[in-house]
Amino acid sequence: MKYALFLGCKIPSRLPAYAASTRAVLEHLGVSLVDLDFNCCGYPARDVRRDAFVLAAARNLALAERAGLNVLTPCACCFGTLRHAIAFLNEDAALRGRITGALAAQGLPWTGTSQVEHVLPLLARVIGVDALAGAVREPRTGVRVAAQYGCHTLRPSNVARFDNAMAPTVFEDLIRLTGATPVDWPRKLDCCGDPLHEANAPLSERITRVKIDDALASGAEVMCTACPHCHLRFDGVQADATDPSIRTLLYTQLLGLAMGLPEKSLGL
Repeated sequence: MKYALFLGCKIPSRLPAYAASTRAVLEHLGVSLVDLDFNCCGYPARDVRRDAFVLAAARNLALAERAGLNVLTPCACCFGTLRHAIAFLNEDAALRGRITGALAAQGLPWTGTSQVEHVLPLLARVIGVDALAGAVREPRTGVRVAAQYGCHTLRPSNVARFDNAMAPTVFEDLIRLTGATPVDWPRKLDCCGDPLHEANAPLSERITRVKIDDALASGAEVMCTACPHCHLRFDGVQADATDPSIRTLLYTQLLGLAMGLPEKSLGL
């Protein structure tokens, strides 16, 4: 099993532990990851110029297609962006003509054969729950965990096709496989607040803290994330606390610990 690993911009620059833990876990599970000369997913250009956004995303897809690989990303934002670009290209013939022409000028034909997947569905549905359960050596029994899905993995559901957007279960199922206990918390599908951070920092912080308070009130000890934006937002509002109210842990770290992998290999 082989994928082109798309880390995006945020993970290498601000959350390298997500890259390390993703590589460690997937290597242990027999998945080969290939690094290509990817650029930004295009998300920052979405509100500036649609063609620029789609072209940036499509160049990445064309690179994966040339290598004969599907794309795997741990970043929920990159996942949503690349999936959006595919949808836009498929539904807009004029846009597709402009983008494929620009790619052809770079020697990069695109036909749409390479698909994009996020690490959570890969673990749950491709590798499979039986294989994951068989890999667990040190179950995290007794740890109560709040699953933070993030917005881009779930919505819009016709683009993401990740899980039921209103009642997802895949993250909780994966948490149970580690031996930990997922909690039911009312605000699990709310935004983490990160998209508002630059425009309205006080509101962004309030949204994040309300989510943390809700997770704690529901009995969670750990906020488990699968998106660098969400993870950094929860860490950011607790950065000045000597004793953070809730611990943040990437799912790949939680799974890696349950598999008995060395903490250092998981960025811990």
